[in-house]
Amino acid sequence: MNEVKPEAGAVSADADAAASRSTRRGFLGVAAVALGGTMLASGVRLIEVQAAPPAGPTAGANPKVRWGLLIDTDKCASGCTDCVSACNTENGLATPQRPTDVQWIRKVEIKERKTARTTSLPVMCQHCAEPPCVDVCPTGASFKRADGIVMVDRHSCIGCRYCVMACPYQARSFVHEVVTGQKPDVPRGKGCVESCTLCVHRIDQGQQNTACAEACTQAGHNAITFGNLNDPTSEISVRVRASATRQLRADLRLDPGVRYQGL
Repeated sequence: MNEVKPEAGAVSADADAAASRSTRRGFLGVAAVALGGTMLASGVRLIEVQAAPPAGPTAGANPKVRWGLLIDTDKCASGCTDCVSACNTENGLATPQRPTDVQWIRKVEIKERKTARTTSLPVMCQHCAEPPCVDVCPTGASFKRADGIVMVDRHSCIGCRYCVMACPYQARSFVHEVVTGQKPDVPRGKGCVESCTLCVHRIDQGQQNTACAEACTQAGHNAITFGNLNDPTSEISVRVRASATRQLRADLRLDPGVRYQGL
């Protein structure tokens, strides 16, 4: 299967990776000075946004927690879209008024060339420990919370879409039109990039499950498990230790917070 690489093990951020990111960001700032300030958008220059401090909501982010998902592909049925529908409803996506709106979860079919075995699985933002989307963002709009959730601050997003190109999972989308009928807990805006947030609004309100995992369980599939990867007693940690799991594109060493079983 070309789409999936074997589990390479959890990879934590190290000093070399941090230094590399710092060097690349520093280069952007120096280049902007040399060019007199590269124009990114109307009235916004790279040198200006590089000097701005990172922004974004961090309420409820516990640095001792690493939220994640475990997807059991043996239980994920081809053609089932319960998780997609739940995500759309929870976040106000793809409403009857906007039937062609984006989706933060998409179902993917993977076919093994040698055996012709087909596997169905949901793909969303993988909430990487080393997110490339954050690395390339010039304004700090793409950021990772202390609890591992990767998000976009729409107030800082200038719509450059560097993060969309940097994401190897094609998990980010761009809002092209004015959004109506938004959910109060899930603000969206034209000209901004967005993706799965692991239902961060639920987490910050003290809930312990995402809409996709909840819907999958209620439907009797039990293919999605949400929980704290840093808690050795949590269901997700116990299952990850007990069975072989994989990360999508583990060769990139991004340490995704979404793991797959049965691939």
